[in-house]
Amino acid sequence: MKNFLIYGSYGYTGQLIVEQAVKEGLKPLLAGRDEKQLRAQAEKFGLEYRAFSMGDTAALDSALLEVDAVLHCAGPFVLTFRQMAEACIRTKRHYVDISGEIEGFEALAAMDEEAKRAGIMLLPGGGFDVVPSDCLIAHIAGKLVSATHVELYIKSIGSGISRGTARSGIENSHRQGRIRRDGKIVSVPNVWDTKYVDFGRGPSRLVSMGWGDVSTAYHSTGIPNVTVYMGFPAAMVNAMRVTRYFGFVLYTRTARDFIKWLIGKFFAPGPSRKQNENGFSLLIAEVTDGKQTVRAKLRTPEGYHLTALTSVEIMKRILSSDPSTRSASGQRYKIGFQTPSKVYGADFILQFAGVTREDL
Repeated sequence: MKNFLIYGSYGYTGQLIVEQAVKEGLKPLLAGRDEKQLRAQAEKFGLEYRAFSMGDTAALDSALLEVDAVLHCAGPFVLTFRQMAEACIRTKRHYVDISGEIEGFEALAAMDEEAKRAGIMLLPGGGFDVVPSDCLIAHIAGKLVSATHVELYIKSIGSGISRGTARSGIENSHRQGRIRRDGKIVSVPNVWDTKYVDFGRGPSRLVSMGWGDVSTAYHSTGIPNVTVYMGFPAAMVNAMRVTRYFGFVLYTRTARDFIKWLIGKFFAPGPSRKQNENGFSLLIAEVTDGKQTVRAKLRTPEGYHLTALTSVEIMKRILSSDPSTRSASGQRYKIGFQTPSKVYGADFILQFAGVTREDL
């Protein structure tokens, strides 16, 4: 099996991915800006590394020419995806990231023709954002081909957030919520809508948010109306409401950089190992055509743990010449902009331990 590069390998999620890759017998090339952290990580796992910033185009291209694909893990992705994706197009290397940011998804979708000319795949959302939800939505959309609306409900149990996720949230916090209406992504106020959804243990309050599926569900299924709801602690919901009126404070680069510095100073790196092992997520997706409704439920391992599993599996499929590692249709990859379910099918998520799907 050929090699791939993990950029941002020493971040919280990057470390989980490196551990999973090595566990599966892979030897990724580690990369990022911090040589000290890279060297320590490389020595721990017996791997090679390359230290460079993505602003160093020559070093970036040189590193990519050593591998066949990139797993991009350095967020906030709204600040980093374009440099890496453009480098992948220049060097004709496949691009996968673990982003959940709508702006990146839509910008990469606009690079579809460039990627096709280069003969490469652009696959954002290779982790918890958006593999399980994308596969679940594709599953029920296949049961109701006349569907015009999809709603996705997400609740995480016993997990937490990493510094990187928090920083990405701050980087995008000046933006409003997003939904898709009539095929177009539109802005709505934060906490625009609230719903109570029963995942099996009584109703849970969920609020609307601009999750990645607002972008990808349309590309995967063609359904033109998409809304995503997620469960948050009450204090966080109240804070999100406040940004309706004071979000302008976060419009400045100085304010966002200061808050991200505070996160790095006082936040834990991410969920504990125990949370990774014992936490889980519940997802319900619902499609309707106005007359019929189809619903299904998915249970998955904790989000960061699942990200390591799905992203490494995607890299294995891209790089392997063994037909047994491919999708049911024999796909290693598809050139151009893609979503997980478009390449590997709605059942891709079911291969991972701890994942169960139930039609409701």
